[in-house]
Amino acid sequence: MSIIAKLSFKDQAFKLREQAVLDATTRLLASKGFDLMTMDDVAGEAGLSKPSLYKHFRSKEDLATEVMIRLLDGALDFLAAQDASLGPRARLAGLLEWALRVRLQGGLPFLPSTSPYVRNMLTRNLRYVTRALKLHKQLERIVVKGKDRGELRRDLPNDALLYTYYSRTCDPAVDYLQLYGKYSDDDIVRQMLAVSFAGLSGADPI
Repeated sequence: MSIIAKLSFKDQAFKLREQAVLDATTRLLASKGFDLMTMDDVAGEAGLSKPSLYKHFRSKEDLATEVMIRLLDGALDFLAAQDASLGPRARLAGLLEWALRVRLQGGLPFLPSTSPYVRNMLTRNLRYVTRALKLHKQLERIVVKGKDRGELRRDLPNDALLYTYYSRTCDPAVDYLQLYGKYSDDDIVRQMLAVSFAGLSGADPI
């Protein structure tokens, strides 16, 4: 049973409105960015009055932080649900595919990579930092295992592999392929995975 299902009807309605607000914020952050987004925009997108919006969130900083925390929770949940028999490279590919599909559907605003202000704001939030560190440590363990098994390059440090991996989620190539390549989402995901794990050299694709 979900957490929402256990709540009273009034609390369920409040939580559902909150999720609708976060959905609206995610769309706006992906389309307008943090600097241009306003609380008026969020209220309009979510179909709420501004006073109602302020019952849920006090500022656009709070909104952006909750969106990013929800995104990290989604990534952690995806990793936890993966088949235990999958190898390290397959696990990394699966998570990257999840992130790319979320992004292609407008649900992955890559705020920390584009705004120093937002990056500093997020690093001051304990809930965000705790989740980010948890995800990073889990991925680092997968990378170490992948190197031990010969599935990932041993000649590169873990940080180089991890930060290159993270950058694929906000790679502008995704936007170019979507806007100018006339490819389906499936095509774009397949192409990005091939470039990420096989590179441009014609090595064995994933």
